[in-house]
Amino acid sequence: MAYRIVDSHVHFWDPVARRHEWLAEVPQLNRRLGPEDYDPGRHELHGFVFVQADCRDEEALAEVRWVAELAASFPLIRGIVAYAPLQRGRAVESHLDTLADEPLVVGVRRLLQDRPVEEITDAAFIEGVRLLAERDLRFDICIRHAQLPAATELVEACPDTLFVLDHLGKPPVAEGALDPWREHMTRLASNPNVACKLSGLSTEAAPGWQDADVMPYLEHALEVFGPNRCMAGSDWPVATLATTVERWFDVIVDVTAQLAEVDQAAVLGATAETIYDLADEG
Repeated sequence: MAYRIVDSHVHFWDPVARRHEWLAEVPQLNRRLGPEDYDPGRHELHGFVFVQADCRDEEALAEVRWVAELAASFPLIRGIVAYAPLQRGRAVESHLDTLADEPLVVGVRRLLQDRPVEEITDAAFIEGVRLLAERDLRFDICIRHAQLPAATELVEACPDTLFVLDHLGKPPVAEGALDPWREHMTRLASNPNVACKLSGLSTEAAPGWQDADVMPYLEHALEVFGPNRCMAGSDWPVATLATTVERWFDVIVDVTAQLAEVDQAAVLGATAETIYDLADEG
């Protein structure tokens, strides 16, 4: 059966045009990968949200403009989450104004997953994140599970900003550990201004992972955030190191199968459209 899906988390890149230093460590992915390479299998795709792919900071605006150009030929690209140097505090305003002038930009991400937790609660960074609300831009939180308490402090300090947690905070799936991740997720979800992407778990799991390995994490996220704050995402093409788009969305379909039809539809597409205020399909 085909499902109407909006993929809330995809990346594209062209290493010839922009430098992505991290790709040198992942030779399987170190080539141009664009929307023409994406394969949802039997699922019916109704849109992508492109998320910045960690090129050099000075190339980030060029990345946005490249993806906007791609969208002219691939109208399924319905939103862009761009990089911005939010750690600069109020000095980031001109950069954010430039992003806000790009019609497809719906949010901002600055990778936090390998940064000291002190940077997440730094006063200048909090000031930069607060500025997003004035421009109707969301903030994608990309962290590892040990950083969840600090991310919660950030969310609580910015009540007017809408946040989206990437990859369920990268829980320790390979170890099968659920706690204290569950407790931290429950506290984060108690803030109404944060949503969660059901994405990225296949690369956190051990090789040869089975559906049962990831289900407890997905089920807990659905329980504490609810379907109107959970959205399907593939993390393509990074996820191809461990799965296919089709298989990952099969998992999401399975974990939402017991929900009411409207709630399953929310997780598979409507939540992403609402949270990111996506442009209509082309």
